[in-house]
Amino acid sequence: MSALHPIVSVTGSSGSGTTSVRNTFEQIFRREGVEAAFIEGDAFHALDRAAMREAMAREPTLSHFGERANLLTELEAVFREYGASGRGRTRHYLHDAADAARFGGEPGTFTPWEEFAEGSDLLFYEGLHGALVNDTLDIAAHADLKIGVVPVINLEWIQKLHRDKAARGYSTEAVTDVILRRMPDYVTTICPQFTNTDINFQRIPTVDTSNPFVARWIPTADESMVVIRFRDPKGIDFPYLISMIAGSFMSRANSVVIPGGKLDLAMQLILTPMILRLVERRRRLL
Repeated sequence: MSALHPIVSVTGSSGSGTTSVRNTFEQIFRREGVEAAFIEGDAFHALDRAAMREAMAREPTLSHFGERANLLTELEAVFREYGASGRGRTRHYLHDAADAARFGGEPGTFTPWEEFAEGSDLLFYEGLHGALVNDTLDIAAHADLKIGVVPVINLEWIQKLHRDKAARGYSTEAVTDVILRRMPDYVTTICPQFTNTDINFQRIPTVDTSNPFVARWIPTADESMVVIRFRDPKGIDFPYLISMIAGSFMSRANSVVIPGGKLDLAMQLILTPMILRLVERRRRLL
């Protein structure tokens, strides 16, 4: 961790809502005048789309959830370098034609590596491995604020099924195959990270999702609750949060449950002062 060059890391599995969380952070950065450098987790995939397909044909359990398909040593090195000097590099993975038109290149490929702009107040990472700890890597140790974003698993599967079928034209059977291939990495690589995070936001549906493979629609925010868990609840003003978020309540000494439609408000209330503390500490040292 670094007082002069802080790092905020948002970790969540695919379809968990990390993009929405990034939008919330961008609102906070814009409102509070914070200059952030950004890393998208898929920038550190090891293979482009064509090469990944070839590799998966040889290794049926290979997935982007796991360590083998990602440049995690390089990611940790960027975290370490940024914490020490405020420098580092990233690139963009071009998911579709819109990304290709924006950055130049072919869908399914990467842009060249680029250095971060100088003078950023903090580094913001959003991806799959921002709180990873294993026998050789400790990415979590370099982040000053670690956020976990994850839905209960049946809801996650519903979201993936609907997204991949609607946006990518996959069949239910094809998406199911992807889910099954990812399960070993989900259990061994994704889930353990949520023990290392400082705050977790977990969305829970309040409607029947018992068979996600036949669900006709994704439960809406109003059909969901969100459990917010603080690893260290000291300093968290729980009475204030509950008074500000209608319909919220404490379920444990370190956990608050809120209506799903209040997630953005809750994040603004919880995360804004945390970001300001990191930035103000940095600016005092300049």
